[in-house]
Amino acid sequence: MEEAAGLGLLAKAWANFRGDIWLYLSMPITSGIVGYVTNVIAIKMMFYPLEFLGIKPPFLGWQGIIPRKAGKMASIACDTLVPRLITEREIFDRLDPDRVAEEIERPILALVENLMEEIMTEYQPTIWETLPVAVRNLIIKRVQDDAPEVVAQVMNEIRNNIETVFDLKDMVVTTLVRDKQLINTVFQETGKQEFKFIGNSGFYFGFAFGVLQMIGWTFYQANWQLPLFGLLVGYATNWIALEMIFRPLTPLRIGPMMIHGLFFKRQKEISRDYARLIADEIVTPSNIIEAVLKGPYADRVFNMIAKHIKRTIDEQSGVARPFVAWTVGTKRYVTMKEAAVSRIVAKLPETVRSIDGYAKEAMDLGNTLASRLEVLPAPEFEGMLRPAFKEDEWILIAVGAALGALVGVGQVIAFKLLGSGAASAAGQAVSALARTAGLA
Repeated sequence: MEEAAGLGLLAKAWANFRGDIWLYLSMPITSGIVGYVTNVIAIKMMFYPLEFLGIKPPFLGWQGIIPRKAGKMASIACDTLVPRLITEREIFDRLDPDRVAEEIERPILALVENLMEEIMTEYQPTIWETLPVAVRNLIIKRVQDDAPEVVAQVMNEIRNNIETVFDLKDMVVTTLVRDKQLINTVFQETGKQEFKFIGNSGFYFGFAFGVLQMIGWTFYQANWQLPLFGLLVGYATNWIALEMIFRPLTPLRIGPMMIHGLFFKRQKEISRDYARLIADEIVTPSNIIEAVLKGPYADRVFNMIAKHIKRTIDEQSGVARPFVAWTVGTKRYVTMKEAAVSRIVAKLPETVRSIDGYAKEAMDLGNTLASRLEVLPAPEFEGMLRPAFKEDEWILIAVGAALGALVGVGQVIAFKLLGSGAASAAGQAVSALARTAGLA
């Protein structure tokens, strides 16, 4: 009796399948599309929009997780760099102060000449114009003569006190927070293959769930089934993909198969991409100089530079100094020196861009970081990309599940309204659409 009942159930299921074959065959395809679309949407939601879009308070809109938490993301990513892989001292120890002075000698000389003319014309135009041309040129020439030596002295002093005048982590975080698209690029480029896998795997896992859904629907049809399967597909495809990317940390053999997290399989390739981005876009010579001059220790750097420049102006003014001090007044003379120092410091970032080529080659950050990242232990290496997924990961999975459930509700409504014949035609259209999307 039980055997006959079982055969009867199978026969009924087979009849249902044959009667609406296109409807049933569309289920795995639809489920695959749901898995793919929800995963892709989840990825997009990590990065976009860059700024909050919607009506505040925040639950009435959305901002990409990474841009919204750019400071925290940058800080976490930076923890992998500093001080485990590179330090402020190591960066500056690779720069030769004399070579730096040589590289920027021409723009520094031009800067000194322009600023001397600018300062004197602004503060005491009459006196400056009445000075003999030879005296004016002598003042400028003497300051220019000592400029390269002053640059070398300042570089030496900065290098000797690097920990008190330069904060590498602050520079990296400031740069990434200021440019939200840049921090997006760091995560997108570093994990480009992993993000692609998440999208594609959504279709395959969704298809597999859809096969189970199809089989279940042939035996038992209830309104709650399709929304439930849609919810499971949206939830599970995201969760499974994330687990496959980051687990296991180390290779694990199961029978003939070797299982290893996709992110760690690509450690060498990811290390090269990550190091290139850091060296080319973030820890650049220009950004370093700007961070030294404008960072949290800017006052110390300013005083350091001011000390050398003021001394040089005093020493090299020669016979003209007493005349200038007498004619403009000692306080006025001091004020002029202060203005000269301030404007030199303000123009230095632009002036020292001429050392970018030498500094980039000397620091060799790209190769240094790549070689060290390649041998980084798996738990530390995971910290480079995992924060992008970990932060508010539950929201992304919940969104995927909700979208999947809504699609399931839509399926139920469509099946009820269209009837089997129309549903069959709809199934063919969905199937064709899914094949197109799959090929794309």
